[in-house]
Amino acid sequence: MRDELEQVGPRLRAARQERGLTLEELATAAQMSASTLSRLESGKRQATLELLLPLTRRLGLRLDDLVRPESPDPRVRRRVIRREGLVITPLAPEDAPVLTYRITYPPSSILPALRVHDGYEWLYILTGRLRLRLGAQDLILTRGEAAEFDTREPHAMSAAGGRPAQVISIFNREGARMHTHTSE
Repeated sequence: MRDELEQVGPRLRAARQERGLTLEELATAAQMSASTLSRLESGKRQATLELLLPLTRRLGLRLDDLVRPESPDPRVRRRVIRREGLVITPLAPEDAPVLTYRITYPPSSILPALRVHDGYEWLYILTGRLRLRLGAQDLILTRGEAAEFDTREPHAMSAAGGRPAQVISIFNREGARMHTHTSE
């Protein structure tokens, strides 16, 4: 929290300068002295609501704009899921609006049972060949191919041939739950 408060002054100065205002102009509009505004911007004066509210109104900012936390670390660090021979690597945070995974399908001559659930799935083949059974269609997708389908249609997937298939899959929440739940 202390780091966030230390950013109020520099953010205030940046907002003033972006709008082409001088210290005098903004201080006058906010009914304070230029000296007080200068000390706020340099961090030599503690920011209070009494001082910030007139400034944010004149600058067209919200208080949150001045005290927002720094961007969090964008790297995704989630546990790999191993399920029924699949290696499922989450590529997005758990609470992300788009649920994205890299799934490695092991080589198999047997297609898993067909599944049905609400939602849609989009997939892209990174390496190998993927067998996609979608209703009555039995398709082989190869590197660089993509597919999108309604998951209420019975479907199943497995690697085709003797090598694993690596796939990027994007699901809705129900699809992600169906593909990533474990019995642990």
